[in-house]
Amino acid sequence: MTVKVAPLCKLQAKLKQSLSMTALLRQWPSVATRISSACIDKALACACLGILLGVGSMAAHAQSHFEQDFDDKEKAWAEIAVQLPAPPKRANLLEFYVSPIATQTFAVDAESLSAGNDGVVRYTLVSRSASGAENISYEGIRCESFEKKLYAFGHKNGSWTRSRRDQWEPITGTIANRHHAALARDYFCSHKVVDGNAEQIIRRIRDKTPRAQHLPTL
Repeated sequence: MTVKVAPLCKLQAKLKQSLSMTALLRQWPSVATRISSACIDKALACACLGILLGVGSMAAHAQSHFEQDFDDKEKAWAEIAVQLPAPPKRANLLEFYVSPIATQTFAVDAESLSAGNDGVVRYTLVSRSASGAENISYEGIRCESFEKKLYAFGHKNGSWTRSRRDQWEPITGTIANRHHAALARDYFCSHKVVDGNAEQIIRRIRDKTPRAQHLPTL
């Protein structure tokens, strides 16, 4: 008896070419039945088994990737590890506009500004009152939730003290010195994501060119 293996090879090639991974998942029971029916002849049992294992492996691989992609979308947001920067230098401070009724001036240290892959812009802020009193802080703004976080306070000797209020808080624009809202709205964020990289953000602040498209008025 002549064993006709060619039809099975054509069937295997047709399956691999015409069926996408999703189609294989949906049609696997009927595909397996058709292949099993074609393998009645014992002489073709090994070839049939190879086809079944190959197609089954492809289907399982597709299912694994589908579940992995789904799990990635369900993962909770996680903040990256934060390292405190070098103390700010006067030459690197970029002052920005807050409001016409602001009682302090505010500046960002360009060397400290970073845009993390967790969607947070971090920077050293230097605020100065009309009397000359100066405050230094290392902070972060999360665009997705429109929140701010205080990481540490800076001292004149260049050291840092970790903040005890190390938690995310909503940004409000209801006070005179609403510098966080000004940074988020005008320079950092766009539609709940960071607008550009650190270099682009620094350029906007340095050139005093706020984003043309603002977030909703607070």
